[in-house]
Amino acid sequence: MNDMSSTPIRKIVHIDMDAYYASVEQRDNPELRGKPIAVGGSAARGVVAAASYEARAFGVHSAMPSVTAKRKCPELIFVPPRFDVYKAVSQQIREIFAEYTPLIEPLSLDEAYLDVTENLKGMEIATEIASEIRAKIKEITGLNASAGISYNKFLAKMASDLNKPNGQAVITPKNGPAFVEALPVKKFHGVGPATAEKMHRLGIDTGADLKDKTLEFLVEHFAKSGPYFYGIARGIDERQVKPNRVRKSVGAEDTFSQDLHAYEPAREWLQPLIEKVWGYCEANGIGAKTVTLKVKYADFHQITRSKTFAAALPAISDLEDIVGLLLAPVFPPRKGIRLLGVTLSSLERRVPAAEPQLRLALY
Repeated sequence: MNDMSSTPIRKIVHIDMDAYYASVEQRDNPELRGKPIAVGGSAARGVVAAASYEARAFGVHSAMPSVTAKRKCPELIFVPPRFDVYKAVSQQIREIFAEYTPLIEPLSLDEAYLDVTENLKGMEIATEIASEIRAKIKEITGLNASAGISYNKFLAKMASDLNKPNGQAVITPKNGPAFVEALPVKKFHGVGPATAEKMHRLGIDTGADLKDKTLEFLVEHFAKSGPYFYGIARGIDERQVKPNRVRKSVGAEDTFSQDLHAYEPAREWLQPLIEKVWGYCEANGIGAKTVTLKVKYADFHQITRSKTFAAALPAISDLEDIVGLLLAPVFPPRKGIRLLGVTLSSLERRVPAAEPQLRLALY
């Protein structure tokens, strides 16, 4: 780990759009403003992809079954997603970021890390940069963004949630370690429900509990993630903001409170995961040639099914079709399904096509 006193303190900003898909829909349709809306399918087995703040007040959130959402909020309005629009607006936002720094690492269409330690405007104070960026986003797109400012990526990400919506917060080097110690580990970025449950079984409920564990203990129980958890427990995160990052793979998965037994609800549950992984690739200008479906049964037996193509998938509709094809033979399942996941791999930088790409033949 670097000695903080010998290296310049980094200035990292995490920008996170507020209720992005839902806010775009409310912006473009005045009749939806101020009303509880959910982007996603309203069918009996649909799943909410995004919820407006008006809907969240009723307890509606993304990845919630549409039936449950409707029960919590009878006035809920369902709107089908418009992915092309979300991508176009995301590009406008990215152009604003680029006025301040070339060090931009998008996480999805609606959030990104920016390293503004040295920035194109010569501005000294990162909180002022964040305020300016948020004001420009509002002016150009009509949408609200929240921001977190800190000396590393983990704390910047955590800070962006503190004053949502339409706010920002800063976690200074002085306050970072104490902030982490008081934080429940289930709220840590990078700690999902399954990891949080494992930590709970090991007696780790807060950052302070995590800090008490040795590096050896954390590596023994969490393998590659051990050193990361050891660092963030102390407010240390050395990860760089990496522009033009091409990962080996990008995946998303979800564990269900009740086991799934039928194709239609399983396919609906996969939709937010499809949108998440596709959104990451779109935001980073990456194409994927391999699609992998992960299925974990109630007895924890796990299978994967993959399909690889000669060229990167042109559109989200292609990914949706492939996932449907991979999922179909799983049914009827030998046991209830407790987890589903989608991973894209064989990733490559997208080159703007000189000619229109032909839709892939999937059959």
